[in-house]
Amino acid sequence: MENVTDELLVKKALEARANSYSPYSKYRVGAALLCDDGTVYTGCNVENASYPCGICAERNAMSSAVSGGHRSFSKIAIAGSSDVICTPCGMCRQFMYEFNPGLTVLCAANDGRFETHSLKELLVGGFGPESL
Repeated sequence: MENVTDELLVKKALEARANSYSPYSKYRVGAALLCDDGTVYTGCNVENASYPCGICAERNAMSSAVSGGHRSFSKIAIAGSSDVICTPCGMCRQFMYEFNPGLTVLCAANDGRFETHSLKELLVGGFGPESL
């Protein structure tokens, strides 16, 4: 996919929410991850009655991309289902840091408004491979 704009990535994240399985929190989240080669992977949150077994949209999208052979990512859009801008949880911030501490993170609300952040801004002092 060529010329993926921030707006298009946010739109794909909003669309990915439709597949969310969130019977407990009722908070639907979608994510769209842009690989360095222009490929886009999407994901949604999938909850479980045993709460720790669930997976967030961001980790779902990134895991799909890794399973597809991708390791280089430039940008991710995350869209929640409320009027409040949706930011990634701490676990997702750490998960994304593994692959690109400089990742651009587009955080969106239900209506498509979004803010742009760097992952380093969202996860100060992150723990990565160089930390070992």
